[in-house]
Amino acid sequence: MPVEEKILAFVKEKPYFCDGNFVLYNADCLDILSQLPENSVDMIFADPPYFLSGGTFTCQNGKMVSVKKADWDLGNGLKKDFEFHLEWIKACKRVLKPQGTIWISGTYHSIYQCGFALQVAGFHILNDIAWFKPNASPNLSCRFFTASHETLIWARKDRKAKHAFNYSLMKNGDWPEDSIKKPNTQMRSVWAIGTPKNIEKKFGKHPTQKPENLLKRIVLASTNKGDVVLDPFTGSSTTGIAAHLYGREFIGIDIEKKYLDLSIKRFKELAKNMENKLDQKQYEISPFLQGGVEVSK
Repeated sequence: MPVEEKILAFVKEKPYFCDGNFVLYNADCLDILSQLPENSVDMIFADPPYFLSGGTFTCQNGKMVSVKKADWDLGNGLKKDFEFHLEWIKACKRVLKPQGTIWISGTYHSIYQCGFALQVAGFHILNDIAWFKPNASPNLSCRFFTASHETLIWARKDRKAKHAFNYSLMKNGDWPEDSIKKPNTQMRSVWAIGTPKNIEKKFGKHPTQKPENLLKRIVLASTNKGDVVLDPFTGSSTTGIAAHLYGREFIGIDIEKKYLDLSIKRFKELAKNMENKLDQKQYEISPFLQGGVEVSK
């Protein structure tokens, strides 16, 4: 049964886009989350605003550019920024299943507030992952270390529940994009994955777009086929692309139509490629995944 016939029947807003188990909403995530049934989502990936925009510069394609991404990335002071993170994190907790997990990505501008908000909300933190970017942009001021990583926090809703973790795939799977991961060894908490490839931005790009290899790993690690994956700040929907590729149901929410339109173009291309079985090896599900997801305490 498609995702919209199950939990989305409670949402009064009409989806911005819906194709089977891939659904997008043009709305504030708090509005949609408040209407979803309690304990209905298996995994959430969130890449919330970092609140780092505001008069500084960075390097992009060898040029100095402003880091102002949009008005939604402008901070409102420490107290209000923390209240914002705590509010959406509590809303996410309500819709997660007891064994459900949440991933949050961020830089030092935001990730510590998110981590504290998770603890205040009663989540049980499982891991923090250092996503190392081998091709990160240089530091223009030459007065700081070059920022070359982001932090991912992985947390479970209920401390006593058993969450999904595909240990065998993480250990024994083929991860050629990661220079740190050694074959047939446990997956560690430092991941070397490059920034989005040009092909991932062929229809346009989001200012904080995540690489497909990162979201593929997260989806495969912490969900099972048929699970419901939600992204409250979906942007160009890399989370949704990975979820659909591996047979998960996806709900994406964003306030900007232009990025939802970009999401739709990306989804339609993926759906066409999967239907036509182009590059079959790329879209083949690992035998480790087909064997099911293991459960960890």
